Amino acid sequence: MRTAPTILHLDMDAFFASAEQASKPSLRGKAVVVGGLGPRGVVATASYEARVFGVNSAMPMAQARRRAPNAAYLVPRFGLYREVSEQVMGLLRALSPLVEPLSLDEAFVDLEAGGTAWDEASARLTGAKLRADIRAVTGLTGSVGLAASKMLAKIASEQAKPDGLVLIEPGIERALLGPMPVRTLPGVGPATGDHLRRAGITTVEELAEAGEDELVRLLGKAHGHALFAMALAHDERPVVAERETKSVSVEDTYDVDIHDRVRVELEAQRLADRCVRRLRRAGLSGRTIVLKVRRYDFSTLTRSETLRGPTDDPGVVREAAARLLEGVDTTGGVRLLGVGVTGLADYTQEDLFAQAQAAAAGEPAAEEHAGDEPAEVAAADGETAPAERRWPSGHDVRHAEFGHGWVQGSGLGRVTVRFETPYSGPGRVRTFRTDDAQLEPADPLPLVERRPEEAGGLPTGPGPSVSAVGTHGPGAGDQVSSDPASRPKSRSGGGGDATSSP
Repeated sequence: MRTAPTILHLDMDAFFASAEQASKPSLRGKAVVVGGLGPRGVVATASYEARVFGVNSAMPMAQARRRAPNAAYLVPRFGLYREVSEQVMGLLRALSPLVEPLSLDEAFVDLEAGGTAWDEASARLTGAKLRADIRAVTGLTGSVGLAASKMLAKIASEQAKPDGLVLIEPGIERALLGPMPVRTLPGVGPATGDHLRRAGITTVEELAEAGEDELVRLLGKAHGHALFAMALAHDERPVVAERETKSVSVEDTYDVDIHDRVRVELEAQRLADRCVRRLRRAGLSGRTIVLKVRRYDFSTLTRSETLRGPTDDPGVVREAAARLLEGVDTTGGVRLLGVGVTGLADYTQEDLFAQAQAAAAGEPAAEEHAGDEPAEVAAADGETAPAERRWPSGHDVRHAEFGHGWVQGSGLGRVTVRFETPYSGPGRVRTFRTDDAQLEPADPLPLVERRPEEAGGLPTGPGPSVSAVGTHGPGAGDQVSSDPASRPKSRSGGGGDATSSP
């Protein structure tokens, strides 16, 4: 069993919201909520300023708006978040070959495997330098936990939030865990927690006192053994560098239930195309096509079909999704649709029969698209017409005269833009027609401004030197199911370095 605190857990602070605050000077220090903005949208991340009002991740957006009506509500910019995540993961991989990403903003690192830490002092210095490096490269802050196991390192990073470092010293683990709620332990969700509570077990100490036999009786052999070991602070799970992708899927929740069967079929085809694009970006193919339908009464149906061999052909996936949909009654309305592919492989077995059918029908060859949505929609008379220009709140735009900005809101044929960049002060607001030819969507700017001589290397910017210890961040500032969905966790002032004690 490892005794030195050389397992590191990094958790970026309210990642999505912090990235938006760093990108938009006018939102720094203010309540920011990122997520789906429709009637059925949910909160992906809330800044710490928004959390003061009781807004939390996974909360219905309508409830969040009631609690924080004056917050800024933004549509996620996953391209930006992935870019920043790649920068952070690059810093982690420089520390060790054993990096286990859990999401875009969270990862475990085995520092001992990289030779970057071997005792308490070296682990603390490595954690402090990592926090400073993240700040220098991305402009954001992350919280670091250090311990002798993954479970304890994650608990330490939670104690460190926001913007801090906590190291759990060897020998104090049992005393530290004892008074904590059972939900602290991995694998104890709401159902297991309620089951244990009904048995009179609410803390980790009570879990240990109950004994292994009682936990096996209550929870079953595998779960009971595992939880008893964790209650004694035993966690032998290694840091695993590669997490095998088991499925790729996409889904959409609709603001208004879809009743038109033709529309449902078209949506399934569109989702199939999006799913294939994700497959191809990951260099994968799959044998089993899965359709998910959530109906008006919240009942959820899944149907699947296994092919003769793996494919990444959009025509094959579309046809399979259509066949699966034929067996689903959507009369009452559909609130969610999803298409996924499982049984993944890194090669493709061409379906010659399907390709021959497509050729006979005169279908065009499949092509990659830059985005997830089609550039054109079919008009009622069968001709193609340009899609209506959409301006999602929070997304980047560029105006020929006023430069770079972001969308504050749109509606009634108008779009309101605030013109500012991550490196400017708060900018001015102007309103345009949604079809203004001088206004175009734009790519996000880096959160830390690159100097001309650094264009090919890591960016630098405001913040401490990479050797700083215990720095604090200033106030300025689709799914692949085996890769856990992003669980963004804002940065704010405070934090620092600490050593946990009972």
